[in-house]
Amino acid sequence: MNSTETKQSVAPAAADQDERIQRVSFWKKALNRPELGALAGAVLVLAFFIAASSGTGMFTPAGIINFLEVAAQLGIIATAAALLMIGGEFDLSIGSMIGLAGILIAIPAVEYGWPLWAAILLAFACAGLVGWINGNLVNKTGLPSFIVTLGFLFILRGLAIGTSRLLTGRTQVGGVQDHIPGDWFAALFSGEVATGLFSWMAENGWMATNFAGNPTVTGIPVSIVWWLGLTAVATWVLLCTPYGNWIFASGGDANAARNSGVPVQRVKISLFMFTAFSATIFACIQVMDTGSADTIRGLLKELEAIIAVVIGGALLTGGYGSAIGAALGALIFGMVQMGIFYTGVNTDWFQVFLGVMLLVAVLFNNYMRKKAMEAK
Repeated sequence: MNSTETKQSVAPAAADQDERIQRVSFWKKALNRPELGALAGAVLVLAFFIAASSGTGMFTPAGIINFLEVAAQLGIIATAAALLMIGGEFDLSIGSMIGLAGILIAIPAVEYGWPLWAAILLAFACAGLVGWINGNLVNKTGLPSFIVTLGFLFILRGLAIGTSRLLTGRTQVGGVQDHIPGDWFAALFSGEVATGLFSWMAENGWMATNFAGNPTVTGIPVSIVWWLGLTAVATWVLLCTPYGNWIFASGGDANAARNSGVPVQRVKISLFMFTAFSATIFACIQVMDTGSADTIRGLLKELEAIIAVVIGGALLTGGYGSAIGAALGALIFGMVQMGIFYTGVNTDWFQVFLGVMLLVAVLFNNYMRKKAMEAK
């Protein structure tokens, strides 16, 4: 081979190498991020309510904590739902698991004198079992997870109602608040954090106080801490661990992932267990906050979680999405729900707005995906 031929053969290789290592613009990187649409939506919603709710108190410290707490409760279950949907599956039993977990906490503690920590552990154990059964049924039968978990939506709700009526004669169980003080495990799901910081801020004039001299916001609700913590851990898992790669692979193409050595069945079982655990965390926080359990709690929460995940940029077909996007979707939900209240709009219109927001988010995400493909 002469020198001319050698140069000609090397040139394409060099060009390919240059193409692989060339800098990618910020805009192209942003287009590939699933949470871009949710971030834009959150900014727009924030700007709208800053203008529309001026003088209503929505963006005072107390108002901000109010909508963050609403977002946090949804965000806890949306984070787990995001991982499951990225893995290519759905869990429609999340809401019913919330109701059942609450009953499993309240009845043993109130009616049978169990320590609250033991009742909470019972709820988590049952949640793990439910998630394991859901995952195994999906894997072994080949049925769509939509059908399997739809069945468990009714099974778990029926178990909550039937068990509560059988053991207590009613569907609501109160008195849990009497068992919270002194319980080490219950403290993880109740109260507020950073109370000392807020008191110090009030003493130095950096926080508004009430007539008694106490800060208008006494601390950060523990639900917000759980939400941020779960979002951070889920994001780290998805982006920085082999297990995160397995989740994306299982949702993108399960057969190809299986042929590559990914334990697809174990990944999906673990994701179903995580959604059940997240529902139980939600139930623990709710029971500790209200001091009671109710069999109808968690109603439609599975659909709200899916909406938050879809708004956050996840594809319904799996293999694409992020925990940060789900958190932003939950934040939008919280701002809208409380924003409608603060602006004086009839709250009956909230679900209309929620449905429209879902459709707009899906259309926008599809548009952004097409733009991302064109930019490559």
